[in-house]
Amino acid sequence: MPHARTRNPSPIPEVTWDTGLKEMNETWKGAIACLGVAVFFVMTIGIIYWQVVDQPNKNWILKGTFSGVIWERRSHSLLIQTLAEEKTFVEIGVGELGTPDGDAPFVRNLCWSNKTEFCYTWDAVVELKISAEWPDAPDTECYRLSWSPLRCQVDLQDCFSMANVSWYGGAALRAQSWPINAANTTMQPFTVSNLREQPAGYGSVLERYFLGSTGVAVLVDPEVPLHVGFDSRQQFCLRTPASAEQQPLQYTLCVGRNAKSVHQEVGRQLSAHKRTLPNLDILRLPFWKLPVNVDSAVKLERELRTFSNRLKRHHLGEGVIALNEHSTSLLADTDHDSLYGKKERKRQARDLSLIKLLNISVTLSPFLSINSRQFLASLQEGTEEYWLSLSAALRGRPIPLLTQWKGNFCVKLNISNPAAVSWFLDKVGALHARLGMEYVILEGGEGSPVEEQALQPQRALSSDAYIPLLAGVAARIGDAAILTSGTRSSHVPLFLRMNQLQDDWSYSGLKGIIPSVLHYSLLGYNFFIPDAVGGSLLGEFVTDPELFIRWLEIVSFLPVMVFQTPPWLCGDDKVVNLTRAYLALHQEFIVPLIVKYAEEWRTSQSPIYRPLWWISPEDPVTFTIDDEFLIGDEVLVAPVTERGTVHRDIYLPGSTLQWQDRSNGRVFDGGTLLENYAVDLETVAVFVQRPS
Repeated sequence: MPHARTRNPSPIPEVTWDTGLKEMNETWKGAIACLGVAVFFVMTIGIIYWQVVDQPNKNWILKGTFSGVIWERRSHSLLIQTLAEEKTFVEIGVGELGTPDGDAPFVRNLCWSNKTEFCYTWDAVVELKISAEWPDAPDTECYRLSWSPLRCQVDLQDCFSMANVSWYGGAALRAQSWPINAANTTMQPFTVSNLREQPAGYGSVLERYFLGSTGVAVLVDPEVPLHVGFDSRQQFCLRTPASAEQQPLQYTLCVGRNAKSVHQEVGRQLSAHKRTLPNLDILRLPFWKLPVNVDSAVKLERELRTFSNRLKRHHLGEGVIALNEHSTSLLADTDHDSLYGKKERKRQARDLSLIKLLNISVTLSPFLSINSRQFLASLQEGTEEYWLSLSAALRGRPIPLLTQWKGNFCVKLNISNPAAVSWFLDKVGALHARLGMEYVILEGGEGSPVEEQALQPQRALSSDAYIPLLAGVAARIGDAAILTSGTRSSHVPLFLRMNQLQDDWSYSGLKGIIPSVLHYSLLGYNFFIPDAVGGSLLGEFVTDPELFIRWLEIVSFLPVMVFQTPPWLCGDDKVVNLTRAYLALHQEFIVPLIVKYAEEWRTSQSPIYRPLWWISPEDPVTFTIDDEFLIGDEVLVAPVTERGTVHRDIYLPGSTLQWQDRSNGRVFDGGTLLENYAVDLETVAVFVQRPS
């Protein structure tokens, strides 16, 4: 086969090209070299100009159906905006996590093959992954953000701007505000604290859920070791602190038409459990805290009978007399019982038949004094595992951890131990047989002796896991249990006692009631018991009749009315008469409303107590109103919260609605501000929505 001739594809013969180059003189060579340097210089300047000057500061990195995620390279932040960029839902400052390769713009998607994901690695420090998600609601879409450290000891922090956004949710605070933009707290673990002992902490109702007025919701994963801090009116930050375990920061961010629509979709994720109503009989009777501090059961029984007779004499109706933990222990006579009752002393039991005729509530906690006979019996009988303990122990036995509760050294019930829980429930059962109490208040769910001593907790009891476990124990007691803290437990059919407040007009006192009501309800805790009229934090009687009356007026519209100061000790007969009148208003008007909207909460999860933006979610005037609230959609309550005033401004939401003043019959259009509206000391401004 003859050899095929190779064809030269170049139109210029190779030898001719080579010869021409060789014959170039030195002048031409220098000119070409200079030209090359000039071209390179111009290209370099062009690239720098393109990157620094001419290139847009904002780059779309992920798009949904009506919104998308933008990287804003100058401010180092992520923006969630509508695709037309006419609305910004939220701005998230991501902090300094390293330098993008070559200081290039944040546009190189490492997940380029999947248009619903964006991935990027920051300087071998941390990896970000954003995934677009579409829930069932057609007008809501979500983005799943996951920051994963690529080495140990990396701080991860995202900060959410408060500029042009009113934020709600998160945790209850000592001085509760609505919205939470005014909060100012240092970065700290996002767990429920005892606000009496830690006034700068978070408590008593807390969820990893934040809602913005622009129509944005943030739901942080429950497994994340979360710290949160608030910079007043600037931003709030989510953080996972540096550790050797390379903990990720993960959360879901959803956007929708407005705050109401996105909350109705995302708020369901706060609890996947079926909603069950608690025992609503508790709504019908006020609670009266027994205003005594005695040192013997005999004196306590005498005081109980005396106080009950005084309530009858002042025609204040039937009520529940609430005993604190100290009084409960006196009546229970627990210090004379062994742990299991096997070694109970022979003694003449006191006749408690008169006590059983009263409606009383008792107070218990998972704490037990180390000086009690019960604790000593547990050591003798080898049941140390009933208490939170060190796993390593002498002779293979656990060592209970020491903590403090109300000034005493105590141990805390190991609520993850079924035998310990059974013992506690038996204790409650024995107490009920002895006293016949109506309700059991369980305090002390917050805090962990394990974490207090910087020890590694059991996974089942880490962070706030104790509180939902205690809620489960309370549910086993029955519908007579009341808790004092809540997280991840809004589905449990129980009432929750709200934070204690100061006896003043501040946001730590009277002004904090309505923000707390709206906060609890938004997070799913609609069945709450407010603090006593006049506040109970200091444990003293209220001496200001005006404060007592204005406080009384607010709580008469809430689920349960509670008193620590007897009205006959605060002012003259006028205070007693007003108390009687508002007790009747609560029973005749408010209780039926709550029962009606409780059923709506069960079926649709809409809160019973609602902010004004629930009716007008597009009306920015409603975003910051913290001294009015709705019961359902039909009743608007506007109490006076300022000392010495008998007038106030009232905003009526809903431009297509009409509202009628319940006291005088006057009708007003929605979307109206009633300036300097008269509300005398003995009344509350209440408006009922007129049917269209």
